Amino acid sequence: MPVQPDGLIDLEVLQAAIRPDTILVSVMAVNNEIGVIQPLKHIAEMAHKAGVIFMTDATQAVGKWPLNVDNFGIDLLTLSAHKFYGPKGVGALFVRQRRPNRVKLEALLHGGGHEGGKRSGTLNVTGIVGMGKAAELAQKQLQSDAERVGKLRDALENELLQISGTRINGNRYQRLYNVTNVLFEGCDSDVLIIGLENIAVSNGSACTSASIDPSHVLMALGMTETEAFSCLRFSLGRFTAADEIPQVVEAVKKVVGQGQLRAMSGASESTDSCFVDAFNALETLRGRFNQ
Repeated sequence: MPVQPDGLIDLEVLQAAIRPDTILVSVMAVNNEIGVIQPLKHIAEMAHKAGVIFMTDATQAVGKWPLNVDNFGIDLLTLSAHKFYGPKGVGALFVRQRRPNRVKLEALLHGGGHEGGKRSGTLNVTGIVGMGKAAELAQKQLQSDAERVGKLRDALENELLQISGTRINGNRYQRLYNVTNVLFEGCDSDVLIIGLENIAVSNGSACTSASIDPSHVLMALGMTETEAFSCLRFSLGRFTAADEIPQVVEAVKKVVGQGQLRAMSGASESTDSCFVDAFNALETLRGRFNQ
């Protein structure tokens, strides 16, 4: 399904896409690169009206956003513990077992008949317990985390937007509190990341970190490849400290303000000057990297 320039699904387009033989509508609850929250309840109502099962990948939402499967009409939901500070390598699948849409799944792994025959194999007890405890803590801190981290994210955005040629990608109102994706016009995001040294940022998701292609999420918003390669994703969390925000802002402004990054991406009016600046910038960054 295509999305609108702000990252939200066009419900009219979705409605038109549901055919008589459609059996499943699956939507990511919160996008991992731009933080946009999809209108899950409306989508579920649309799917159920057509007799279709509704599934959501809620990996980015669980533990950070109040999500009730009954209130939202969710039939299938997936989540991962590490996204709410639980152990890595363990997740869960919610399967609705009562009306209105009881879901019956075919097993992919066979053997001992664990999990009601849905997934055979020895259970990862320590992972399950760790995930349960992390979920309990996340539930208790849901509101306080949202308020504190949200303020830090807003402060970071407000300062970064003071840099000329910047803008926020995706819907700024219907999104999660912990992520911001910023376009730095004329900058090469890879070089910018290297220049930030000890600050952990990315130009895409961890899922596509091995890919050299531009972010498919940003391209879906209608960006050009050049624009998509000029964006950074900043992700904040429970352990982000308030005094770290000014440090990040200062570092970004310093690197972008050098003018070298924008020269490297072709923003310089002079081709010769562009290559000279690019070479000097790479030499500087290479020296820092080797240190």
